Amino acid sequence: MVRRRALLAALPLSALLVAVPSLTSGARAEITWAPAATAAVRPGAMTDTNGGQCTANFVFTDRAGSVYIGQAAHCAGTGAATDANGCDATSRPLGTQVGVTGASRPGTLAYSSWLAMQAAGERNANACSFNDFALVRLDPADVAKVNPTVPIWGGPTRLGTGTRLGSQVYSYGNSSLRLGISQLSPKTGVSLGDEAGGWTRSVYTVSPGIPGDSGSGFLNSSGEAVGVLSTLTILPVAGSNGVSDLAKALAYARTHGGPDVTLAKGTESFQGTTGILGILR
Repeated sequence: MVRRRALLAALPLSALLVAVPSLTSGARAEITWAPAATAAVRPGAMTDTNGGQCTANFVFTDRAGSVYIGQAAHCAGTGAATDANGCDATSRPLGTQVGVTGASRPGTLAYSSWLAMQAAGERNANACSFNDFALVRLDPADVAKVNPTVPIWGGPTRLGTGTRLGSQVYSYGNSSLRLGISQLSPKTGVSLGDEAGGWTRSVYTVSPGIPGDSGSGFLNSSGEAVGVLSTLTILPVAGSNGVSDLAKALAYARTHGGPDVTLAKGTESFQGTTGILGILR
């Protein structure tokens, strides 16, 4: 049975660096994506890190042409589901194999914010609590099967920064607890505003994220990639979720030895309004 990681009461549900070639100059390698309609690996794919089931958020690339899919750092955690502080929580090491739905071979844990912060001796309490991001490098054999478009919604259009109180958000979770009922995977709702110096925000969506959705990506009303589902919350708003800030997580990775990755834009345009109307039909 797949073990699902989840947290309650606004604690991060709760992984640094596999050596990746670093290119200091030159253009990034061009990648030909699989068609969105038939791609086997996309945002929203289930990931399995030694029994810890989560949902992938977005696709990333590096200069050498390697392709990564993002998940939450806590997906590789080895402690209790309530271990909240990434600066002292235990994690599986870099190089750990990660199963990705649709891929023919396991990916490799290439970066974890938890392991990065521990290696750096991080003391920023907000970062320790909410920097919850990891990169899984896909096997080269599976790159041709990848498309970076978020199912239903389209996009991402680019990397975004922050959210405002009441602003619209969109997500796609793929927990196995939904028993394959795909109509329950797309979610839309509102942000309750940025917190902890912009490292996180609470969101309220219909339907809310559940265990197994951890790591799934969030888009804003412009289709920009803004966050990673990290917590399931009881208080102060029951059914809300905590979403770690993607821009801050990527900036931290770049300055703490992570792969030099860029968010891959979706090949299909963002259709937030059209998408939700499609769900309600």
